[in-house]
Amino acid sequence: MKNKKTKQTQLKELINTNELEFILEAHNGISARLVEQSGFKGIWASGLALSAQFGVRDSNEASWTQIVDMLEFMSDVTSIPILLDGDTGYGNFNNMRRLVRKLEQRNIAGVCIEDKKFPKTNSFLDGDRQALADIDEFCGKIKAGKDSQEIDDFCIIARVEALIAGWEMQEAITRAEAYYAAGADAILIHSKKSDPGEILEFARLWGNRCPLVIVPTKYYSTPTKAFEEADISLIIWANHMIRASISAMESISQQIFQDRSVVDIEDKIANINRIFSLQGVDELDQANKKYLTIPSEYSAVVLAASRGKQLNELTEEKPKAMLNINGVPLLQRLTMEFKANGITDINIVAGYKSEAINIDNVKIINNSDYDSTNELSSLYCAMESFTDNMIVIYGDLLFRNYILRDFLEASGDITIVVDSAAVNTEISGMPDYVYCDKADDRSLFKQDINLVSISESLQKPDNSPSGRWIGMLKVNNDGKDILKSALTELARHDEFSSMTIPDLLNHILNMGNKIKVHYINGHWLDVNDLIDIERAGNFIKTSA
Repeated sequence: MKNKKTKQTQLKELINTNELEFILEAHNGISARLVEQSGFKGIWASGLALSAQFGVRDSNEASWTQIVDMLEFMSDVTSIPILLDGDTGYGNFNNMRRLVRKLEQRNIAGVCIEDKKFPKTNSFLDGDRQALADIDEFCGKIKAGKDSQEIDDFCIIARVEALIAGWEMQEAITRAEAYYAAGADAILIHSKKSDPGEILEFARLWGNRCPLVIVPTKYYSTPTKAFEEADISLIIWANHMIRASISAMESISQQIFQDRSVVDIEDKIANINRIFSLQGVDELDQANKKYLTIPSEYSAVVLAASRGKQLNELTEEKPKAMLNINGVPLLQRLTMEFKANGITDINIVAGYKSEAINIDNVKIINNSDYDSTNELSSLYCAMESFTDNMIVIYGDLLFRNYILRDFLEASGDITIVVDSAAVNTEISGMPDYVYCDKADDRSLFKQDINLVSISESLQKPDNSPSGRWIGMLKVNNDGKDILKSALTELARHDEFSSMTIPDLLNHILNMGNKIKVHYINGHWLDVNDLIDIERAGNFIKTSA
């Protein structure tokens, strides 16, 4: 439910509450949305951070219209109030009047202005040499701003820079009194010292005459309790989002440059789906469903009917595919991977303890004969759900997200994923050895590889397999009809109940059809026994 209070009222109440409150810096739309999602009640639109994200100095090099334009994006994607770090008001009283009107038009809740001269210099640069504005002139800016506002609860906070500029405490008190009398809704007292002594002394002398705001950039190690006891109203964490982003971008860019590859960092950074989420793509998807008819490009059939008897008591009450690995069921992780790649039409063929599958937004297809049949029978149960573009996959798979993404782009009416690095590695369960017309040459470009056969046992010693099938199959266009035809034909055989997907693939080849191979090199596993549970947990940790 949306907050009924205006953003201006929210900020006013935040400043005037009896509790110590906190707001966090943001500098663009995506960082603003992250601040709100983190639980903060307000956003500090930092002048330093806004300048930095433009790549210019914090000396009014970014025009106030550029700042206001960015604020509009930040305001549009959030429901909590934004307090602008308005520097000196970007000019004289007339600039201040126009600034307030433009901020109100963009639903900004308030502005903080500082008593330095235009163009400003960041407070932590050459602080002792910074000139301060005339008190009467600055009071005129405050009055002009208050007279210009059309929203009663729009806030103007006056920032006192006297302590930064090397003046005595009395000068700071005198200025704060004058600014409060001129109509300021709160006073921000600033300091560049690494201890809070002069801030706490100012608070004591100020005596809570009006709300007091601080920015503990330098004295950040001070216990919050000290600020509560000093009757501070609001703490601004003023630049931490921009600093965090710089550290992350430096580290990642250096690693990509050194590695000349992104394979080792893809799973350590935000998934592209996370960006879509912060951009509000989900809302657009809902709107598309409401206003447009857009068919899903791919569907998925997940084979998850087996118990997994080798897992003993772990599967007494649920099927293997619902085992929790690091707190998330295997099947849930699989559906998350599908949705991250735009696949929302998901069909799960269940059997053993099917009632334990509680995954949202999927279709459950029941194989009532799961205990006496094999995986091909489960696939047959789902035949009515086949689509022209479809993934067929085992429900116990874990894999790095790039594998599915790249596989979706592979060409061929029928294609399977083969791990060329898994021939001599230890993998639990019954291996499916794959023989192809070409070995994996580890090419950077897509290879044109055809499946020759697939077998549960090694063939002649002089005929080494090309790899192992991981349990992922894709059909496109004519592939669906080929798959259905082969499946229907095999269903007439007496031994159909014991057949596997590899049996189906070999039959398709015997019918004269081609099956393409998409090679990978590790970065996946399936879960078949208790040892695999530990492997799966470690796999997820290293992929996070």
